[in-house]
Parts: sequence; structure tokens; C-alpha cells
Amino acid sequence: MTAARILAIDALDLRFAPRPWPFAAAEAERIAEHWRARVAAQPRLYNGRVLLLGRHAIEPRRQGLALTGDYFETDYAEFLAWRDFGFPDREVANAFAMAALVGTDGGFLLGEMAAHTANAGRIYFPAGTPDPDDVFAGRVDLAASALRELGEETGIAPEAVACEPGWTVVYDPPRIACMKVMRLAEPAAQAKARVEAFLAADPDAELAAMRIVRSPADLDRARTPSFVADFLDFAFAQRLVG
Repeated sequence: MTAARILAIDALDLRFAPRPWPFAAAEAERIAEHWRARVAAQPRLYNGRVLLLGRHAIEPRRQGLALTGDYFETDYAEFLAWRDFGFPDREVANAFAMAALVGTDGGFLLGEMAAHTANAGRIYFPAGTPDPDDVFAGRVDLAASALRELGEETGIAPEAVACEPGWTVVYDPPRIACMKVMRLAEPAAQAKARVEAFLAADPDAELAAMRIVRSPADLDRARTPSFVADFLDFAFAQRLVG
């Protein structure tokens, strides 16, 4: 198993290029059975539409590196089966954006996924697999995706954060996590209290609670995905915050 690469990416150049997915067609019955089992265990799962990345590359540009590629659209049930079956189609990647929230005191703010979600109990930055709402004039906008997920999951409006230029990408196909550092205008603890008040008022909230990480020692590594832990280890080592 190869280690993830941490890349400073200056630009994302991502197209929406609809196409059939051979995996989904070949495994249709197995996917349907898997979805029925997942919904039986978690009845509030919703089979919406999501975007997955097919052909992609890291390319040098005059201003640095760019992640390029083509997204196609599929059902969430198909995506979830592909993930849970161990990513059998290695020509496809789940390339998504995460809002790496950080307070004025350098504390990162992460969310614990609620019990009714597909990733219950896991600890992430606000994020989600991109969907058709993130397509604008034939391009997939992961910055817009991250800000949309931030608002939906935490109630934090786009104007309440200052986005750092560029991306820190944890490149470990079939997962490609594109981290956008977003700076809050308040300390992490103050933001945590405000977000948790927002969560308490919403019975359908995707997050159950917020967690503050001020150093690698604060990480709950058993529940934090490796791509999030890798980013945080890198961020503290490189002093990306503070």
C-alpha cells in the first residue's frame, strides 16, 4: 500500500463529461441488493446524484501544478456500492473538496457525522462528494462544492470565511481529497459553540457535534479518515496555521 502524496495544487481544471459507467451496468443487481441492505440499516439514506472523476492528471502549469480531469454523473447507490465493494473500478476516483476550517487561534474545526448518515461517527471537515449543483457552464467547481457543504452542514455562510489561495491535495486514488483552508474570524471554540447551536436546532443535521484539533495529539485517529489525518499532520508540520 503506497503512502498518500500531499501536493500543493494551484488550480483545478475539471470538466463535466457525462458517460456511462460500465461498473454500474455490470453490477446492477448486486448494487440494488447492497442499497436495500444499507437503507434497511439506515432508513434516511437518500439515493441522489453525485459526480465521480474518471480520467485525470496532475499537470505542470506556468503558475504551478493543476489537477485536471473529467467528471461523470451517477447514483449515490452506485457510488456507495463501489466504495463498499473495495473500489473495483480503478479507473474512477472519488475526488472531493473539504472545508479545512481554522479559527484565529489556529485550532481546526471538524465535524462528527450523525448516526443517520452513511459515515456515522466518522470525523471530517465539512465536505461531500460533488453533485450536479456544482457544475457551472460545463465545469465542476470544487470551491463552490466546499462552500455549499460548509453552509449545509454548519450554517457558516461563505462570507464568514476567508479562503486561502490554492489547494492542499491528499492524493491517494481512488480517493483525492482537495483541502481548501478557510479561515474564520473568531477562535475555534467560539465557532464550535455557534455551529453546535445550529446543529441542535436541526433534527436532520448531518453532523452530531464539532471537534477542535489544535495539534496532532488531539486527533482521534480511530475515527478520523487517513486523508484528514494526513492533511492535519502536514498542516501542523508545515505551520500552515497559527
